[in-house]
Amino acid sequence: MGLLNKKVALITGAARGIGKAIALKFASEGADIAFTDIKEDDNFLNTVGEITSYGVRCKGYISNAADFNQTHECINEIVTDFGRIDILVNNAGITRDGLILRMSEQQWDAVLTVNLKSAFNFSHAVVPVMSKQKAGSIINISSIVGINGNAGQCNYAAAKAGMIGLAKSIAKEMGSRGIRANAIAPGFIITNMTAVLPENVKKEWCDKIALRRGGTPQDIANVATFLGSELSSYVTGQVIVCDGCM
Repeated sequence: MGLLNKKVALITGAARGIGKAIALKFASEGADIAFTDIKEDDNFLNTVGEITSYGVRCKGYISNAADFNQTHECINEIVTDFGRIDILVNNAGITRDGLILRMSEQQWDAVLTVNLKSAFNFSHAVVPVMSKQKAGSIINISSIVGINGNAGQCNYAAAKAGMIGLAKSIAKEMGSRGIRANAIAPGFIITNMTAVLPENVKKEWCDKIALRRGGTPQDIANVATFLGSELSSYVTGQVIVCDGCM
């Protein structure tokens, strides 16, 4: 039996990258998987196939995580299809980098809406479901940038810091209902987005890391599995930094 056997997990933005790694890890631990993404493409369809290969139920949902009404409709559909939601991973996110002197209002709004408002939307929609169950785990995928800041990423840093505050506040509000909320703050993770960086830039990043390597999506998925399982039943309102000690 896996750590997440018979649980139902929802991961947003899970057709690729960290979200997909979390979905696959959860499936390998016995969880049924619902996931969302903004469009149905080859990545979306392939993810469904990879997850179901673990012998669990899986369904992907096309949903704009930044749209409040779409989010609530999506949660209702998932509850109808699966009967419950035990774990929510708020992973959907984008970057629109730029120095604050040159950052447009559109760049700011896009990142805050997709990264932070989406986490509010899904948390707002899932809390009543988890309250009825008197159990649930909400996991926000934040970033080390949300703790330390980063030049050229004021919008991203603000959104990721907001996700930490959101998790801590939900933990305080909903603990009496058996709902836990935590955040993971990844550091430099090797994904398709970072793989295209020049080798000298990647080396510079890795030289700042005590473990002398970038992290993998699987590293984040392992932490998420801990937070979604009963191993962390007394862990809530916390931020777990997963950055190899940058």
